[in-house]
Amino acid sequence: MIDPHVHLRDGAEREKETLEHGLDVAWRAGLDGVLEMPNTDPPLAGRDAIARRIEDADRAVAKLGIGIFHGIWAGLTADPAQIEDVVRCWAEMRPRVAGLKLYAGPSTGSLGVTSVEAQRAVWRRLAELGYDGVVAVHCEKEELFARRGDGSPDWDPARPSSWASARPPESETASVEDQIALSAEAGFRGTLHVAHVSVPAALEAVVQARRDGRRVSCGLTPQHALLSAADMDRPDGLLLKTNPPLRPADMPGRMLEALLAGAIDWVESDHAPHTLADKRHQHASGLPVLPFWPGFAAMLRERGMAPDLLERVTHEAACEALEVAVESSGREPDPGLADEYPFDPFAR
Repeated sequence: MIDPHVHLRDGAEREKETLEHGLDVAWRAGLDGVLEMPNTDPPLAGRDAIARRIEDADRAVAKLGIGIFHGIWAGLTADPAQIEDVVRCWAEMRPRVAGLKLYAGPSTGSLGVTSVEAQRAVWRRLAELGYDGVVAVHCEKEELFARRGDGSPDWDPARPSSWASARPPESETASVEDQIALSAEAGFRGTLHVAHVSVPAALEAVVQARRDGRRVSCGLTPQHALLSAADMDRPDGLLLKTNPPLRPADMPGRMLEALLAGAIDWVESDHAPHTLADKRHQHASGLPVLPFWPGFAAMLRERGMAPDLLERVTHEAACEALEVAVESSGREPDPGLADEYPFDPFAR
C-alpha cells in the first residue's frame, strides 16, 4: 500500500511528530510508501528545503532499517519564479519530488493561494513551463466561508460541529469547479488531482470533467468516508477538527459508496498529527490517521471491495499517476500499532 497524502511534521514542529516516527508508524501500518505534503515548517517550496528534507528522510529510513519509499509534493505559491523553481525540482528530482501541491483554500501553514486571480496565474505559469505532471489541490473557496464581523471564522469551539458550517460543502464544490475551469483555460496539460474530496457534488464535478476528456483524479480519506460533522459533538469531538471539515451526516456514506464503486481514484489519509494541547486549546486541524490504515483496508474488504479494486485504490492508481515505482514488501501490519494511540478517531 502507498499513502499519497501525509503530513510528517518535524523541523520546527518536532513536538508534533518527527520524520523518523512518522515513517516508522507508516511502515508498521503496512505501507510501502508515503508522499508528504509541503506545508511543513519550513515549507517544502524551494530547492534547498526539499533537498534537505530528502536527506533527512533518507537518514531516518536508514536509522530505522526499513524499506519504505518517501516522496514529496513540492508546494506552489503565486510567485512565477518560485513556480519555475519547483517545476525544475520535479524534473530533476523525480520520483522523490512526485508532484506539486496547490492550496486553493487556507489550511495549516502559509502556502495558501486563495484568490481566483492568483490561482489563474499559477495554472498559466504551469502551462507556460510545460509542466505535465500531477498538481494536487486543496479545494475550498475562502470567500464562501462563514465569517464574523471581524473576519474570523464563524464557529464555536464549544460546539465543534459548527466548524462544518463555517467551511461549508459549497465552498469545496465551487473550488473544484474553479480549478477545473482555470486549468482548462490555461491549457494545463498535466493531471489535476482533487485532494481529500468530501462532497458528492464536488465528486460529480470531477466525474463530469473526466467525461469531457480532462485528466482529473481525486482521493478520499477514511475520515471523510466514515465520520460526519455530528461526530464532532461527541466527547472529545474537538479532536476531529480537520480541513476540509467533516461533512453533514448524509455525505460520508455516499463518498464511501463512490469509493466502493470505483469512482474515486485512491485512498489518502491526510495524516496530520498535533499535540493534544494544540488540538484542545489552539483548535488545530488534522488527525493522526496512519495507524488506522490497516483497519480501513480491512473494512473495505469486509464491504465487498474486489481485490483488484482494493489494490488499485491503495497502490496502483497513485503509482501510475505519479510515475512512482513502489514494490510491495508483503508484510503484515503490526497488530499492536493502533493500541499505542490514546484516541481512535474511528471508535464508536
